Amino acid sequence: MNRSREGSAGLRHGVFRTAGSRRAGGRRSIISMNRPCGRHSGRRWPGSRDCMSNSRGNKHSVVRIATAVGCLILASFAGYLLWSPGLDIRDGRHDRGRNGLWLSHGWLGGDDWFIRNGKTNEFIRYRDPVRVGELADKLRRHHITDIFPHLCPAQPDGTLPTVNAAQVERFLDAMAGIRVIPWIGGPNGRAALLHRPEWRAAFCGNVRSLIASHPRLAGVQINIEPLTCGDTNLLKLLEELRAVLPNPKLLSVAAYPPPTWWHPYEDVHWDEPYFRQVARRSDHLAVMMYDAAQHNPKAYQSLMASWTREILDWSDGKSVLLGVPTYHDVGVGYHDPKVENLTNALLGVHRGLSRQPPATNYQGVAIYCDWETSAGEWAHFRDHFLDQRPAKK
Repeated sequence: MNRSREGSAGLRHGVFRTAGSRRAGGRRSIISMNRPCGRHSGRRWPGSRDCMSNSRGNKHSVVRIATAVGCLILASFAGYLLWSPGLDIRDGRHDRGRNGLWLSHGWLGGDDWFIRNGKTNEFIRYRDPVRVGELADKLRRHHITDIFPHLCPAQPDGTLPTVNAAQVERFLDAMAGIRVIPWIGGPNGRAALLHRPEWRAAFCGNVRSLIASHPRLAGVQINIEPLTCGDTNLLKLLEELRAVLPNPKLLSVAAYPPPTWWHPYEDVHWDEPYFRQVARRSDHLAVMMYDAAQHNPKAYQSLMASWTREILDWSDGKSVLLGVPTYHDVGVGYHDPKVENLTNALLGVHRGLSRQPPATNYQGVAIYCDWETSAGEWAHFRDHFLDQRPAKK
């Protein structure tokens, strides 16, 4: 920076000196400005010495500026290479053995969902007891104890999607020791009409009926998108749901992450006061730490690290799962799977958890989503997050 200022001063000084020679030189200086510097016809023209000096000074100034800019670029590049916002941890120290996973609709959904979406060929994939058992084994192998089967969207009259009652009970039989928490809600303003008291009342009534019909369900998770920071209608819905859910059923929220200037949209980011209000009205939070339009891996790792600390601090002591992405939406502005992926997310989470002892309300991570997680991603999760030491007897 100092060298750059020196170059600028030299350039200004050269201009000033040339201008001064014009004012003081009279007719001869005017002639000198219209003649080339140096020798001509065997004689040196008046003013040539000043002109040559100015030329050399300007060249030196340009060199100094270029050198300073080059050094700045090299320093910035070196700084980026040395910047390590993420942290790779493979000893399982951040695995609490209580991770989460979002599941697809077919595991609980009614026949009408398969028919309406042209998926009748997938009945066996979801309803075969062998497949259900394989899912349960995978969950236990990856220390997943909270699962969120999709049961969206609600209808404009507040009705929840239908379930296959027999399938729900078979599913619950296989998931002993695992909390099954249906994921309910839907697009804000289309499926979820939060601003209408009659919609909220009908929705709460349907939730109460679902839990009464299948009392082994651990609770429900509210996921309404987008949802602008400060929306009091969500707070009302949470209070009304709390009133109809019997103890000890969980009221979980798929929450939005804190604001960031990297992605300044308040309909998908919640500030601290609003985040705390949501946490105060719920029992459990699974925070969607993705869809932040990041295009630089290190920037996303840094964001995950800072979000991890903020979320745990803002959650009013409620249990928190940190949501990490494995889905591969391509060609959308809000998500680049080459950047917002499991690898970079875990690097950021590890860094955030390592800067101070993890808060007691930290429960683990939640993967979004099961139906797009590849075998390679499951292997990465085992190697870079899970505690794979033999259980103590």
